[in-house]
Amino acid sequence: MNNKKMKLWHCHNARSLRPLWALEEMGFDFDVEVLPFPPRVFKKDYLSVNPLGTIPYFVDGDTHLTESSAIGLYLVERYQRYDFGLEPSHPEYGDYLNWQFHSDATLTFPQAVALRYGVFEKPERRSKQVAEDYRKWFIARLSRLNDHMKDREFLCGNKFTVADITIAYALYLGEIIGFDKDYQPHIIDYLKRMKARPAFQKAVIIGEADSNFKKVDNFNA
Repeated sequence: MNNKKMKLWHCHNARSLRPLWALEEMGFDFDVEVLPFPPRVFKKDYLSVNPLGTIPYFVDGDTHLTESSAIGLYLVERYQRYDFGLEPSHPEYGDYLNWQFHSDATLTFPQAVALRYGVFEKPERRSKQVAEDYRKWFIARLSRLNDHMKDREFLCGNKFTVADITIAYALYLGEIIGFDKDYQPHIIDYLKRMKARPAFQKAVIIGEADSNFKKVDNFNA
């Protein structure tokens, strides 16, 4: 068993909030290094840690992970923390995995494109049409989640899992950039429940004081 303390590199409100939240929920002992967003621009020496320059970056002994949706799943499987996950024998295991990866492949992907062309690009490279198209894409992709949550408190297994973390983060990011005005009631209620969790409330303020990624007021969609 690895005796070294885990470490997470994190930017306030970025996808690294997912593993940070997971670590807080599970009560692991870990270090966190807070960086400005995006670190590859504002903290160039970070490239010596993670050549991709992306957030998160997570180290647990000899294990190095860069994917926010993978880290929570790794913690569940590596440390047998099935109090925050589902075992393969569970009848909803497939759904659990699907939501885990749906969170990025289907939800935060269009958000990232909308943010790039609505906020982060230089003004002359921004595209209102691209940003709006991908905002609509994101909202349309919430239809399955809205139907799924009509009679559920959590995504699967009748309990909170790391899949809830990955999906709730995508919804939270949508809230930051003003997409939540188009959320349906079941999604609004679900996000409120997730944000009320003590571990989320503890994690979400880490790095807030010096954050350069807060609520977006100048989204160009």
